[in-house]
Amino acid sequence: MAAIMPNFGLRQLPLLNKFRSTLPTSPPPSLYLYRSSSSMSLPVAVSSNVSSSSNEDSEEPKLNTGTLSITIEEPDNRNKNKKAKPFFPKRGETLELVCESLAFKGKGLCKVEETGYVVMCDRALPGERFVGRVTRKKNNYAEVTKVKTLSPHTDMVEAPCEYALHCGGCRTQNLLYEAQFHYRNKMEFSFGPKRWLPKEQLLERSEDANVYALGLHAPGFFDKVLNVDKCFLQSEPANKVLAAVQDCWRNHELGLSPYDCHSHDGFMKHLMIRSGRDVDTKLPQLMVNFVTSSYKPELLKPLVDKLSVFPEVVSIMNNVNTAVGNTSVGEQEYTLYGKATITEMLRGLSFEISANSFFQTNAHQAEILYKLVQDCAGLKGDGSEIVLDLFCGTGTIGLTLAKKVKHVYGYEVVAEAVSDARRNAKLNGLHNATFIQGDLNKVSESFGNDFPKPDIVISDPNRPGMHNNLIKFLLKLKAPKIVYVSCNPATCARDLDYLCHGSVEQKLNGCYTLKSIQPVDMFPHTPHIECVCLLELR
Repeated sequence: MAAIMPNFGLRQLPLLNKFRSTLPTSPPPSLYLYRSSSSMSLPVAVSSNVSSSSNEDSEEPKLNTGTLSITIEEPDNRNKNKKAKPFFPKRGETLELVCESLAFKGKGLCKVEETGYVVMCDRALPGERFVGRVTRKKNNYAEVTKVKTLSPHTDMVEAPCEYALHCGGCRTQNLLYEAQFHYRNKMEFSFGPKRWLPKEQLLERSEDANVYALGLHAPGFFDKVLNVDKCFLQSEPANKVLAAVQDCWRNHELGLSPYDCHSHDGFMKHLMIRSGRDVDTKLPQLMVNFVTSSYKPELLKPLVDKLSVFPEVVSIMNNVNTAVGNTSVGEQEYTLYGKATITEMLRGLSFEISANSFFQTNAHQAEILYKLVQDCAGLKGDGSEIVLDLFCGTGTIGLTLAKKVKHVYGYEVVAEAVSDARRNAKLNGLHNATFIQGDLNKVSESFGNDFPKPDIVISDPNRPGMHNNLIKFLLKLKAPKIVYVSCNPATCARDLDYLCHGSVEQKLNGCYTLKSIQPVDMFPHTPHIECVCLLELR
């Protein structure tokens, strides 16, 4: 699957038909939501424009899937007692493979040519022929590590980042992709007692293994830190801050020992750098947040003095996390320099961002995402409509719609996010937005008494998707439109299936028609996408 990034930032996913040439008829370049217990297959075009999947609600789309003739031969009686030996590769065995497509999480999906046995390979690209060594066996597939590329993908490029092969952040950076770097407005780096080195560097750089590390975790390991001096995901001012911390913190005289997640000793846990823009000057702003195991401001003072001279740094915070775990959110928060928030602009509104606030990490693509949500909502613009904003976070989506509707009601489980949403509404002079703290995974019979029946429901759940109780509520509510924003295609497909088709097992009666799905690439060079889905009441 080749990924192309148009100028306006929406990912298109043209399918490679190279491996489909043997089929009688190639399927259309569509995504399919298929429900095994139903005869309906819904094609959803992945294009640069929001498109309708069907012109008639009552007419199922017709798919040109072709025909396939199957000839069943009588078994040879001489071999009737012999059973076919299943193919199951041994660990350490090498296989010659061709990658067919990119699977979930960006891994290359391959099949052994003779048997069709499924093999997954990290950083393999569609069309690439390579030799892989089996590293792990599952019940119905194996995982391999690429040993040698025999025939590369036509759009394969050399990754511009020196850490790309070993860091888990940008898995598809070796695929040609017209996308901007430096898109993230928040980066979290971890401190470690020693550097993690790839196997090929252990011998030549063995002396570095016992040096303190500040960087990103190696894929799949919470206790291994790959030292990073520069990251292409963040801005140049943010990289200058990272370099300054790298230059200073290893001075043993300062006593800034890294936290060890095994022994639970040490002081420095995480370095978080957030980026924003000044509302008036539009100049970049940076917040630096040190997460430590205890509150010792005197130890951090040399770092604060060094960083406060950067004109972009307007806030230096200290989150204290005394828990044994290695999470980046602290129980207590202290301002070491400047103010406690930075600001960012989205669709003409100002948002204050604190150290632990949730905010879209790609502000440029968030503009596109929220514009798509508004287009799908199809607002009348006369201020007569009610919007229910579920999983609203800091209220960004609802607040960008508030000027065009009668009222926005937002629900969010995190208390700090609700406080941020209320503050941002006040900051922008929006008085028709109400934000309520509540757990949408524990919807009771009384849910819905706090607001009138909405004309439009916006749901932006986290990766697990929506709880069945919430889906039951939405099917009972019967709002004319639902705009579903998803960061997980798997749970998105499940929830859309329930809303459209229902479920006998879950006692759900579907009553919606899926009109469109539009992917938005929020995280370049990764397999993660956001999808904006429009559903209309039948």
